Amino acid sequence: MIRKPYPPGVRAKRPRRASEYGIQLKEKQKLKFLYGIREKQFVNYIKKAMKTGGSNIAVILVELLESRLDNVVFKMGLSPSRNSARQIINHGHILVNNRKVSIPSYKAKKGDKVSIRAQSVSRKIFMDLDTTLKKFEAPSWMKLDKEKKEAEIVRTPFEDMVSKDININSIIEFYSR
Repeated sequence: MIRKPYPPGVRAKRPRRASEYGIQLKEKQKLKFLYGIREKQFVNYIKKAMKTGGSNIAVILVELLESRLDNVVFKMGLSPSRNSARQIINHGHILVNNRKVSIPSYKAKKGDKVSIRAQSVSRKIFMDLDTTLKKFEAPSWMKLDKEKKEAEIVRTPFEDMVSKDININSIIEFYSR
């Protein structure tokens, strides 16, 4: 079968080249869906980064997104995805500094200890965690204790934590209009 460079049909046209706005919108959507954040919350993160950022808005935006508790639980290896990490937090299975936190957008700070609640360790969702954590490597900004299933945030996350295929500067340009 031969593939043609245009879609089928009588009036089919070749796809247009994306505009600068379209490219920026696509980058914004990629980052939003990566972290599972709605538009209003994402705009609030952008505004906070612009207010405190100065010249390095991108770094502050990444720090804000990476220090969310649902992302920290995901990066610890306690859940297979950010969505399941969000559900684990909502159900009250996570402790931050020995206090139960049920808000996925909670901002974890340097020095915080994140762990699983003692009553929740025997739950079905955490059954295979020992085998998963043996192969898991935690990010450099986090110190993970695999036996205790506890992590301490050693320093703030930095810009190269977000995947390389997302252009954060185009997202900032999108919102600075």
